[in-house]
Amino acid sequence: MRKSLLLTLTMLIVAPTFAAEEPSGCDKFKWNIDHARAVLTAPDRIKLNTGSELAALPPAGATMALATPADAKLPMPPERAPKEGSFAGFVRIGSLPKAGSYTISLSSGAWLDVVQDGRFLKPTAFSGATDCEGIRKTMKYDLSASPLLLQISGARQNSLSIAILPSD
Repeated sequence: MRKSLLLTLTMLIVAPTFAAEEPSGCDKFKWNIDHARAVLTAPDRIKLNTGSELAALPPAGATMALATPADAKLPMPPERAPKEGSFAGFVRIGSLPKAGSYTISLSSGAWLDVVQDGRFLKPTAFSGATDCEGIRKTMKYDLSASPLLLQISGARQNSLSIAILPSD
């Protein structure tokens, strides 16, 4: 009886670990990431510090320098609490060219909060994979043309690249 109980408990603990593993490789994303990946790795990415304010959507990707969560001074508490030793940052964008579906992609793992009109937006689609140089995750959002706040938290490195592109 004890052995079967121990075996059952072990399986319950180990099973979620296997289920939580993300796909590996660039071909494992749910949609084509070639354009986003090119933008995230292009040499003409603009450089941003946490707290940067842009009048409009940047024409190219951006590399954002991040800080400790305490130093980043995020305007809103992130929806997911940052882990110890992680980095955070934010950027405000004054307006988007038009309302519509946009894809926001990150070069490395981090939590992304997208805020418009004072409320957190949920992605309409998400895809991520490990072991794909230049891109780690990509999400689709329905955005209005109003100001946009992007908050990054839980990053393992003190910088990452971000691409905001109209969805195909």
